[in-house]
Amino acid sequence: MGMSLDPAVAARLKRNEAGLVAAIAQERGTGDVLMMAWMDDEALARTLATRKATYYSRSRQQYWVKGETSGHTQYVHEVRLDCDGDAVLLIVDQQGAACHTGTHTCWDGDLLLADAI
Repeated sequence: MGMSLDPAVAARLKRNEAGLVAAIAQERGTGDVLMMAWMDDEALARTLATRKATYYSRSRQQYWVKGETSGHTQYVHEVRLDCDGDAVLLIVDQQGAACHTGTHTCWDGDLLLADAI
């Protein structure tokens, strides 16, 4: 595909040693934090151009569009850059499960700390 990121946006990104920034997906209707994945400049450019959440797989070393194989798509309504430029927040409409385990969110289990009710 070979898309270029706006140079003004690219200049604000603080990438890790692999050239990636963290991308957090949050559900528009519920506010649920759905998942975290990685993006490089091209994945972010593709997401901004298509409104389809596109991430970079470190293990497969390739781009993937959320839902391309599972049907569990993310339509992107907003993309926000955090104050440090080292993460992006995607506000999405999620169809189906967001987590690869089949759950709605990747944070459905392993509660490490909670206030008593």
